[in-house]
Amino acid sequence: MAPPSPKEFIEAALVAATTPYALSYTDSKQKWVILRHLLSLLQEFPGFKPSTGRFMHNDGTEVNLLRATGCVHVANSTTPTIPLVIWLHENYPQKAPLVFVSLHPMTPIHRHHPFVDNTTGATSPPYILTWKYPPCNLSELLRNLVQLFSIDHPFSYTLTTPACLTHPWLVSTKEALDRLVGMLHYDMVALRASTSDEIEKLSLLQEELKRRDRFITSMVAELGEERMRLEERVKNWAEETDRVENWLRVNDGRSIMDLNAGDVEIEDAFEMDETSRARLESSAADLAIEEVMYKLDKALEHEAVSFDSYIKQVRSLARQQFFHRCNEIASTSSPTSV
Repeated sequence: MAPPSPKEFIEAALVAATTPYALSYTDSKQKWVILRHLLSLLQEFPGFKPSTGRFMHNDGTEVNLLRATGCVHVANSTTPTIPLVIWLHENYPQKAPLVFVSLHPMTPIHRHHPFVDNTTGATSPPYILTWKYPPCNLSELLRNLVQLFSIDHPFSYTLTTPACLTHPWLVSTKEALDRLVGMLHYDMVALRASTSDEIEKLSLLQEELKRRDRFITSMVAELGEERMRLEERVKNWAEETDRVENWLRVNDGRSIMDLNAGDVEIEDAFEMDETSRARLESSAADLAIEEVMYKLDKALEHEAVSFDSYIKQVRSLARQQFFHRCNEIASTSSPTSV
């Protein structure tokens, strides 16, 4: 038995209203429009075949719908054919058909296509978004898709420009709208990419500014602490200055000017008793002996003196240094006045 013709298949599917797989079209006028539009589509694009199937909407509802499945060829023969599935909405023709590009791992849809979703294949050109019946129909929709895909193929990230599009007066309103929407979409993609890069750079700059802010804040805090320490030192020096000035006022006969002029000896500027003077002399003699012993060590290293002479001098100097240090300790243990 020969398979039914497309017309017989569509008519049988629309008439079978009592089976579990009955289509979701209820109005007789609607069925007549569907039959006419599908036959016109199949006549113009014989590569498409009608069939039925269950379709699930985004809200989860399932309906039995007619669909046309086939491939379209664009003007460029080097590009692959585009497999399409056109579902007729249960409220067709008042609602636009649902068009999908069939997904295949060997021919992925580029993710920046303005009209085709690369994850689901859902196609939404301006013709569908502005669908209004009449005059919109399936044949004109498919012609629009062929024209659109010849400009921007869903499997290739290459935008071509047919010769007719270089002359605006030869372009229809719908074709001009498709091209304008596509150009705006790619401009938005480029703008989003540049904006994303700029946001990333600004974020890095913000982090750098925050780091510098923390560094400057810590530096300001350290400088504040240093200022407090310097103010404390200035206060201490001021107190010391006051004490020296008070001493100078009390001892006005021993002025610094007189000392600088050489009128008095430096020792005469201070009042010392015999014990303090003896302690000072013992300390000076101790340091002098220490210096002489250091010179003797250097002379021995350079063999300027003999070892016997060196030992003799060191013993004598050590004995004198011992007595001077004893006198210094004895004077320290006794009360003194300065």
